Amino acid sequence: MAIEQMTMPQLGESVTEGTISKWLVAPGDKVNKYDPIAEVMTDKVNAEVPSSFTGTITELVGEEGQTLQVGEVICKIETEGAKPAEQKQDQAEATAGQAAPESRTEAASQANKKRFSPAVLRLAGEHGIDLEQVKGTGAGGRITRKDIQRIIDSGSVSEQTEEPKAAAPAPAQKQETKENVSHPAAAAGDKEIPVTAVRKAIASNMKRSKTEIPHAWTMMEVDVTNMVAYRNSIKDSFKKTEGFNLTFFAFFVKAVAQALKEFPQMNSMWAGDKIIQKKDINISIAVATEDSLFVPVIKNADEKTIKGIAREITDLAKKVRDGKLSADDMQGGTFTLNNTGSFGSVQSMGIINYPQAAILQVESIVKRPVVMDHGMIAVRDMVNLCLSLDHRVLDGLVCGRFLARVKEILESIDEKTSVY
Repeated sequence: MAIEQMTMPQLGESVTEGTISKWLVAPGDKVNKYDPIAEVMTDKVNAEVPSSFTGTITELVGEEGQTLQVGEVICKIETEGAKPAEQKQDQAEATAGQAAPESRTEAASQANKKRFSPAVLRLAGEHGIDLEQVKGTGAGGRITRKDIQRIIDSGSVSEQTEEPKAAAPAPAQKQETKENVSHPAAAAGDKEIPVTAVRKAIASNMKRSKTEIPHAWTMMEVDVTNMVAYRNSIKDSFKKTEGFNLTFFAFFVKAVAQALKEFPQMNSMWAGDKIIQKKDINISIAVATEDSLFVPVIKNADEKTIKGIAREITDLAKKVRDGKLSADDMQGGTFTLNNTGSFGSVQSMGIINYPQAAILQVESIVKRPVVMDHGMIAVRDMVNLCLSLDHRVLDGLVCGRFLARVKEILESIDEKTSVY
C-alpha cells in the first residue's frame, strides 16, 4: 500500500488558490481515477476536481469553506501496488512507531499544529491573533479557518488558547478586541446570511482589483435609434429561423470587438515590469444569478458574426443558470463587457475584471429628446457607455478614441447591416 496526496489543482490561468466548497467523498470511501471527489470554487469557475488515483480516501486535509493555494494538499488516498522502496519505508516507520508510539504521536500532533493554511495565516494576520496560543480542533490539533473565525466572532483570543491567561489581557489582545467590537453585530430580528464560497471568491477578486488597480472612469452617450429599429424589425423572424433570441447586447459585443481590433492597446494587461498586449480578442461577459456573478468568455469575438455572438451569449447564459460552466468557458478573457442596462441602470462604474485593463458597462437604452444637427428636437433611443480603465495601462486619449469608434460603429448600424 502507498499513501498518495491530492493537491489543489490550477483551474485557470492566473488562478493561485481555490476554496473547497463541497466534499463529494469521505474517509473510507473507495474511488477510481477520474472520479469527482470535491467541488472547488475559484474567482473564475466552480468545478469538480477528479481523483488522480484509484484507492481509498484516508484523510480530508482541507475543510469545506477552506481556501488553499494551488499545489497544497487537499486529501490523501491509499493506493495499492506500492514500490518495494515505499513498502520498506512504511515498515520502518511502523517499527519506529511501535518503539515509541507516544513520542511519534506527539511529534505528529506538533507538526499538524505548525501546518497553517494560507486562509488561517491571512485571517490571523488581519486580526492580530497569535497562532501559538490557539488550540486547534482539526486533525492532530491542526488550527483550522473555523478556529480563527470563532476567535474573531468571540472578540477574544483568551477563550480559545490552550493555557489560561492572566486577568489583564496583553496590549495586542486589547487592540484585537477593540477592533472586533467595531464590526457590525446582529441585533434582534436581524438575519445572518452565511457567506458562500462563490461570494468569498467574488469578494476576494473585487478587493484585489480595487486595491491593486488605479481605476479611472469615462462615459460617452450613443444614439442607437437606427440599431434599435433594425433589430426590432428582424427579431421575430430571426427567433423563428435560428431558435434563439437576437439581443441588443450581441450588437454591442460585435462593435466592441471590432473597435478592440483597431485599438489593441485596450486589449492589454499590466504585468509588473511590462504591459502585455493580447493578440486574441476574447470578450468576457458578466452573467449574474440571484446570489453570484460569473464572467464566461466569448473567444475570438472579432471573428464572429452578430448571429454567432448571439448564439454564444445564449449558450453561456444557459450554462450559468444550469451550473454547467467549465473552466475553459471562464478562461482567456482580455476585455469585459457588462450589460448593466438589463436591470435599468443608466450610469455605473464597473470594477475591472483582474488582470484585464478595462471594463465597459452597456447601460439601458432609453428614449430622450435630442437636439439634431438642423436644430430640431427629436425623440431618439440613447444609451450611455461607461468605461472603467486601469490608468497604469491606459490613458484618456486612447480610451476616448476607442469609445468614439464604438459609438461610430453602433450609430452606423441600420437595415443594411448583416447579422450573418
